[in-house]
Amino acid sequence: MNAVELQKQLIAAARANPPGDRVPYAFEKRVMALLAARAAGDNLVLWARGLWRAAVSCMAIALLLGTWAAFNPAINASAMDLSQNFENTLLAAVDQSAQAQ
Repeated sequence: MNAVELQKQLIAAARANPPGDRVPYAFEKRVMALLAARAAGDNLVLWARGLWRAAVSCMAIALLLGTWAAFNPAINASAMDLSQNFENTLLAAVDQSAQAQ
């Protein structure tokens, strides 16, 4: 349906039905005053609220994973530590250059 035609039909229907006496005096002014008194939502407040919620959930996940890592028994105690593997890998080039001289 055409928007202009719809608008004409709605205006005609509104004119055919005059307002009744059931509406309290200055009702529309009270409603508009309540809408104006209601503060518009500040985007910064919404972002801050969402970021705090995200921070709380991230801290909860970090605490859960930390406790799981602390109380989880080692799978293979005889395996080398990751720090030892990393150090051996980094120093392998230095050891090779020392042997070449």
